[in-house]
Amino acid sequence: MPNKKPFRFGVITESAPSREQWIALVQKTESLGYATFLLADHFVNEFPPLVALMAAADATKTLRVGTFVFDNDFRHPALLAKEVATLDLLSGGRFELGMGAGWHRPEYEQAGLTFDRAGVRISRMEEALKVIKQFFTQESVTFAGTHYTVTNLKAFPKPHQRPHPPILVGGGGKRLLTVAGQEADIISLHLRVKDDGTVDASEYTDAGMAQKVEWVRQAAGERFEDLELNLLINRLIITQDPQQAAEQYIRERGQSGVTAEQFLASPYMFVGSIEQIIEKIQRLREQFGISYFVLDADYMEEFAPIVSRLAGSSPNEAIEQTWPDEA
Repeated sequence: MPNKKPFRFGVITESAPSREQWIALVQKTESLGYATFLLADHFVNEFPPLVALMAAADATKTLRVGTFVFDNDFRHPALLAKEVATLDLLSGGRFELGMGAGWHRPEYEQAGLTFDRAGVRISRMEEALKVIKQFFTQESVTFAGTHYTVTNLKAFPKPHQRPHPPILVGGGGKRLLTVAGQEADIISLHLRVKDDGTVDASEYTDAGMAQKVEWVRQAAGERFEDLELNLLINRLIITQDPQQAAEQYIRERGQSGVTAEQFLASPYMFVGSIEQIIEKIQRLREQFGISYFVLDADYMEEFAPIVSRLAGSSPNEAIEQTWPDEA
């Protein structure tokens, strides 16, 4: 049976026009019942994660903050570990560390960074995770790998959370999900994008999702039952006519190779009434063990009734709340 944990929901964003609007955004996220407030790590985003997330933590009481995800190639892992430990300590243990191997070639080129092939970037991230874990758990770090060498580096401060903040790693292919299964606490399951920027139709199916979960299971071994599985909601459309909404979405984006039925069946697309979306979320946990869902901040108010219904509920808890008819 799939690993089933209580539901959690997170919001991901990039920036805000002002300090006041940034604070208002994170406080609204907390008030709506979301568990996490997340930032991606891109040069093209206005706010870099560490400073902005410390401000978010200071403006809230219980909201967890995190990265979705750090690009490993932008920082040396020893420096990143020191900064993350500091943020976790100063936030009272509310940080979640999302790590990725990097994928957006244009910003590498703009910043003068070498964009290595995927295998090299993944191997480098795998080594970085080992350095970071040593920093969190040992008095000093000594590591000699293909990409990083660290010698007797004193590891302080220590994070508030022990042995370390939860580590999230995500991906769509076998290699990256294998590393995630071996090293991470939270596994984010993504569509696999080819080098030419396209996505194979099989990625949108339950069978494709089942394969990803199985790769994680094989890599994690006995750890699998302790892992939390995560999904980024690619598209949210709350409507009483999902068929029409799907057809319109496909038509507007020129996706002639995808049928409305395939679009609606995709694990990554959430289209329908609030009740239909709740049923889909419950099915994804029942079928695959996915319990942690993240969506763009633009959707967070629309999605809030679903958070209110499901957040924190375990597989054995009945949902007794009722809601008025949707407009």
